[in-house]
Amino acid sequence: MSDRKDITGRVEQGLKRRYRAEKRFRAYGLAAIAFGLSAVLLLFTDIVSKGAGAFRQTVVELEITYDPDVLGVFDLDDEQQVALGNYNGVVQAALRDRFPDLDSRNEKRQLYRLVSNGAGYRIRDRLVETPSLLGKSETLWLVADDDVDTYYKSLKAGDAFTGRVSETLIAVVDRLREQGAIELEFNTTFFTHGDSREPEQAGIWGAAVGSFLTLLVTLSLSFPIGIAAAIYLEEFAPKNRWTDLIEVNINNLAAVPSIIFGLLGLAIFINFFGVPRSTPLVGGLVLTLMTLPTIIISSRAAIKSVPPSIRQAAIGIGASPMQVVFHHVLPLALPGMLTGTIIGMAQALGETAPLLMIGMIAFIVDIPSGATDPATVLPVQIFLWSDSPERAFVEKTSAAIMVLLSFLILMNTTAVILRKRLERRW
Repeated sequence: MSDRKDITGRVEQGLKRRYRAEKRFRAYGLAAIAFGLSAVLLLFTDIVSKGAGAFRQTVVELEITYDPDVLGVFDLDDEQQVALGNYNGVVQAALRDRFPDLDSRNEKRQLYRLVSNGAGYRIRDRLVETPSLLGKSETLWLVADDDVDTYYKSLKAGDAFTGRVSETLIAVVDRLREQGAIELEFNTTFFTHGDSREPEQAGIWGAAVGSFLTLLVTLSLSFPIGIAAAIYLEEFAPKNRWTDLIEVNINNLAAVPSIIFGLLGLAIFINFFGVPRSTPLVGGLVLTLMTLPTIIISSRAAIKSVPPSIRQAAIGIGASPMQVVFHHVLPLALPGMLTGTIIGMAQALGETAPLLMIGMIAFIVDIPSGATDPATVLPVQIFLWSDSPERAFVEKTSAAIMVLLSFLILMNTTAVILRKRLERRW
């Protein structure tokens, strides 16, 4: 009797130890999840806090007089006069009229730094759009210089950062605040312009178009090739040493560092085939090589998930092997294939290293209009801005990261929704 009690006691003690170990394991797991979520939350908070300011820009109100003598433009039909017009001179004249007490050479030089160097282009565009303005005046809100923009935003936040802003400009900004002639507005330039040396004129549209064209080339090549390879390997290829070698190499390629694909693209596509450097075409070719293993592996897994009974039933009613695959297996496996393809495209969207190797780090101002035009992509644009010394590029970098993360989250969410809605459970 006592032996039975001893055995029962030992069993109960063992169960208690096991339960305690399970509770500790669950606690460790919850702690790991909480730590990971905290790190992600901290990262997002830091990015948003630094990049939110880039979605607004400082603008200054000025009375612009389109004086033909200052502009050097008397006939707007003369393209040479329009191209060579002294538009910055008009802006400088407006600044002098606004602050007539700043008459020394140094004060004027500081005053001219109030607005962006690109203000002249705004004047030119206005004059071209509305020729009747020649010889007349109008009130315009012009974009401020990046140093003034940084100072004014920090002033609004209650933590003034003077940086490279002189005392003259600080006094000018204070006077403009009192007059209600300086404010923040939505930064449309950030979403409609390409890259620029001046932070207040820089935008992501050129990089966004470059990313779109690059992904379009990647999708056009990787999706059909990846699906065809997966169907052949899973449904038609004989099981021998060669197919085993191919499968092993595909799995290994999925783990190869992405920069290796960049070196391969540099050696094969650019140096051997002569594809233009720094174009969405060569970028798409390189990213196709990188995403193919992911698409093939996910597509094969989707094909394997189709029950054998589907194939057997199709064969039983007289379908050929090709009809079995394309009429029965492929439609059922397509949701999983699409999910893997979207995940592969999201991976390609965030890649930087292979694109640096093929020259897509070039400074591109113009918006690309085709796959053979020089272009850059969002990750490379972020890389370039992060290396710029101007403080204003810090918020531009964070804002571009926010846009890139938004696209990545959207693509991954789309993959999850497709899998949930189209997936069939057997």
